[in-house]
Amino acid sequence: MIHAEDAAVTYRNGVHGITGVTIDIDPGEFVFIVGSSGSGKSTFMKTLLKEVELSDGEIYVGGTDLRTIRHRELPYFRRKMGVVFQDFRLLPNKTVYENVAFAMRVTESAGRDIRRYVPAVLSMVGLAKKARAYPHQLSGGEQQRCSLARAIVNKPPLLLADEPTGNLDPDTAWEIMDLLEDINKTGTTVIIATHAKEIVDTMQQRVIALKNGRVIRDIQRGGYYDED
Repeated sequence: MIHAEDAAVTYRNGVHGITGVTIDIDPGEFVFIVGSSGSGKSTFMKTLLKEVELSDGEIYVGGTDLRTIRHRELPYFRRKMGVVFQDFRLLPNKTVYENVAFAMRVTESAGRDIRRYVPAVLSMVGLAKKARAYPHQLSGGEQQRCSLARAIVNKPPLLLADEPTGNLDPDTAWEIMDLLEDINKTGTTVIIATHAKEIVDTMQQRVIALKNGRVIRDIQRGGYYDED
């Protein structure tokens, strides 16, 4: 699903975002990207979305070479991924149903498919009774569930989550992680950048640790092992 070889990002101010990152992630894996602030987690996630340009090395996502993909091809490339952010990024003037349906409309899905799949996904994330609610009427956990529903409604092979539990209380955070694990069990590759040490330690999934932009640990089943 992902192949990175000596990937590096150097920002215009000379700061190194990532340096010499070499990673292979297979389809269907569940992976935590961990590290302290400034370790390179967000930079790495942004390179996968082609939001940040590589300075050196190479990254392939689903077989697409991010060095050579054309700008006009980016929207179609990104539609093959689900993305969940810490700040939810819901459309405030649209209902829960409309927020999720919008993700299907931009891919030009048929109306009958939208009417079929959106309720099913809302039911999966526990929001069936909130379909007509607006984001400001939801709790933080419910907003993140809506964001998650929007990310998976098109059945992407890859789901990226950048600090998906950062603004949530512990109980709600675990509910979101349970949902992400369920999504992974359907075959979706899930990559999560997080500071949530207890979650990482408990779930015992593959852990890739970054420090100063470099991979310092890559273990198939392990914990956070904080090195701050």
